[in-house]
Amino acid sequence: IPETCDFTHTDSVNVRVTTMDAELEFAVQPSTTGKQLFDQVVKTIGLREIWYFGLQYMDTKGYTTWLRLDKKVSSQDVKKDNPLQFKFRAKFFPEDVSEELIQEITQKLFFLQVKEGILSDEVYCPPETAVLLASYAVQSKYGDYSKEIHRPGYLASERLLTQRVLEQHKLSKEQWEERIQVWHEEHNGMMKEDAMLEYLKIAQDLEMYGLNYFDIKNKKGTDLWLGVDALGLNIYERDDKLTPKIGFPWSEIRNISFNDKKFIIKPIDKKSPDFVFYAPRLRINKRILQLCMGNHELYMRRRKPDTIEVQQMRAQAKEEKQQRAQLDNEKKRREAIEREKEQIELERQQLMLRLYQFEEKTRKAEKDLLEQQQRAMSLEQERWRAEEEAKRLERERQEALMEKEALARHAESQQKGQEELAAELAAQSAKISLLEESRKRKEEEANAWQLKACEAKEDLRKTREELQMAIRQDTPPPPPPPPPMYDHLDDNSDSEENNSTHSAELPMDGINDHRKEEDRQTEAMKNERVQKQLEALTSELAHARDESKRNELDFLHANNVLQGRDKYKTLKQIRQGNTKQRIDEFEAL
Repeated sequence: IPETCDFTHTDSVNVRVTTMDAELEFAVQPSTTGKQLFDQVVKTIGLREIWYFGLQYMDTKGYTTWLRLDKKVSSQDVKKDNPLQFKFRAKFFPEDVSEELIQEITQKLFFLQVKEGILSDEVYCPPETAVLLASYAVQSKYGDYSKEIHRPGYLASERLLTQRVLEQHKLSKEQWEERIQVWHEEHNGMMKEDAMLEYLKIAQDLEMYGLNYFDIKNKKGTDLWLGVDALGLNIYERDDKLTPKIGFPWSEIRNISFNDKKFIIKPIDKKSPDFVFYAPRLRINKRILQLCMGNHELYMRRRKPDTIEVQQMRAQAKEEKQQRAQLDNEKKRREAIEREKEQIELERQQLMLRLYQFEEKTRKAEKDLLEQQQRAMSLEQERWRAEEEAKRLERERQEALMEKEALARHAESQQKGQEELAAELAAQSAKISLLEESRKRKEEEANAWQLKACEAKEDLRKTREELQMAIRQDTPPPPPPPPPMYDHLDDNSDSEENNSTHSAELPMDGINDHRKEEDRQTEAMKNERVQKQLEALTSELAHARDESKRNELDFLHANNVLQGRDKYKTLKQIRQGNTKQRIDEFEAL
């Protein structure tokens, strides 16, 4: 979303600010301060939860640095590009996204930044969690899964998993998509904004989430990592960024300071020695100090009642969420009506097809019936003719018999000669035999035609019965009723004097620190559905895993799981004992 805002000055400088999802362009005066530029950015994007964010830039030495808000932009060591390049990014992270992030824009910016951190492998994420997070990312972009809309290949161009996870499993792109699609379908009914928040709720339980790591040494010179986050300071051994060994909550720290490369942390417990470590460069100590001050301020704010402004923001966000939910429900209702209309139209077309098929079947049956009737009539005529012929032959036979008798009488009375009478009698007998044979043949033929006529009548009766049954069974149901109508927040200089000293007090006045984070549970422990989903994914991916491709972080994470450790159980463990004991433990590393 390119946008240009001119501060109306002839010697203005062009600035480009890249957020996680937009590009903003401004023209600023040489006198413009970091705060003025920052304020212009947050005003442009409509962000009110500004305390988490800052402007990041690359300095002339190639280091990534945060813009100081109290200095002029032109006086800071920004790499001289045209336009000047800045990134608007989260500098501080909340303890619990679901309780602290209020605005949808804030949630979206965190979602996009955390997702980028996971996909670039800056934040370690185990494979099963990566797939589940990918499904929430898909829900946040596409909304509910639909088989008609989301055809195979709909995720082909999406970047959803790290290269590490892809290489560690013997699965094709299509098989990965199938797995993510199954879990995408599980989220049906979830609003896109809620899917982003669910993503963050799971991601915030990752061991490296929200952490800034710094290369430090203790007094013995042991190389260690210092982790700074929303809850305090953690110390890590060099070969394990997942499992901290010692922890100090912000509530135990009253002052932080550094002199050159030496960093000093003064505990609230006056009996405890100072916590001292060394950084390789002055700029690192400056950045550590900034992060400590900012995280401590937010730590304090979270443990005080909400300000009027925050209360208003919460009320407004709640109202906006209700409105979004109402609009989403209205949209789904309209979509349901459209689907219902489409279904009714489909059913109507199917009924029309059935009706056409029924009519065709009826026409064929009527045609067959007519043909059978005609055949039956023809057979009946043939039978009648055969009967008539048989009657005629019978008459002729009777006449011949009578004539024979008459001849016999005549022969007797006339006393004709024996030979003549015998010959005439033989001729008449032969004629009678022939007529008898013809009569028998005609009777047999008449019987055959009688049998065929009976068969034809039986076929006709069956055809009529089948037609009546087809009419009763295939009568199409009445069409369905029409659908109801709805009314519807200067570390860029290593050139300062080496014995430069910076210090900051971290007051804890008025705070009753319960340290409830030590008893916190992961989202998987709280949410049985998430727990079951992760268990299913772990089991499923185990069959496709290539053990030879697993890296050190994979083994460290697997060992933590085996030992029953998670982020919060480890936090509670590394804060055990008093401050002095933990400082002594740090010095012994």
